[in-house]
Amino acid sequence: MGNGSFGSNPGNKVRSLLKGGREVHTGFCPRWPMAKLFQLRSRHRGSVALRATLCALLIVAATPLRAQEQKQPQRLGPVRTEVALALVLAVDASGSVSDDRFELQKQGYAAAFRNRQVLNSIRSLITQSIAVAMMQWTGPELHVQTVDWTLVKDEVTVNGLADAIEASKRKLYGGGTSISGAIDYSRVLLAASPFLGFRRVIDISGDGANNRGRAVTLARDEAVRDGISINGLPILVLEPDLDRYYYDNVIGGLGAFMVPARSFDTFADAILKKLITEIAGWHRIRGLETLQYPLSEPKLTLTRRW
Repeated sequence: MGNGSFGSNPGNKVRSLLKGGREVHTGFCPRWPMAKLFQLRSRHRGSVALRATLCALLIVAATPLRAQEQKQPQRLGPVRTEVALALVLAVDASGSVSDDRFELQKQGYAAAFRNRQVLNSIRSLITQSIAVAMMQWTGPELHVQTVDWTLVKDEVTVNGLADAIEASKRKLYGGGTSISGAIDYSRVLLAASPFLGFRRVIDISGDGANNRGRAVTLARDEAVRDGISINGLPILVLEPDLDRYYYDNVIGGLGAFMVPARSFDTFADAILKKLITEIAGWHRIRGLETLQYPLSEPKLTLTRRW
């Protein structure tokens, strides 16, 4: 310090402050009038202690400003509305699904939400509300959200959701069947949702096994680790054993289950059963075998609890 240099000290941005009597800006504190300091230096030209003291004063003066910057509270993200269930409806739009079959899927979802049983199930929940979004999927990178997140809590909102589903247009027409891509994109939608669901569920409907993208079991297991449940609605038109495939590879998480549809014509009945079960929640039902499904159904609903 004897040469007037402050080395690596933060106050070193100003060198030899005592060499002139002008105002100096340190970069960490406001401008300081140096005339009086210069006079003190002239009187105590040999005082190393005084010079060190002046340096310390400058550093101390700079500290409060930096401390204020550090104490600034972090900005909180937007408040998310709590709902009993945040549900993503992932609809198959792959090449094997004709426009007529796609329309049957869409109309099936709309009709299900207009059914009084669905609203009654929603009203039985602790928040008496759920949040729903819909997306279409095909290949690993081919998916699009077609219905925005919607709060559903009464007749007006449930009918509004049904109308939005009915009015949505098909956006995708091929690109393979990537159930893993559908799961991954649904996770993104759940993370970005303005709603915070006590339960988070991905509802996947499709007519084929995963044939594009990464392994569906990897996508499933990552979602389950995030606390998400995946339910399935396999359509057995092209692959009669698709329900077994969904059971082994697709569904997962707490209370996961599936409801197979024999054809696109029976899709509406299957989705209604599925929605009522999803909304009611696994803790409200001891086993899906207690539900009275028509004996004509060729496949029983399979359950899986992780």
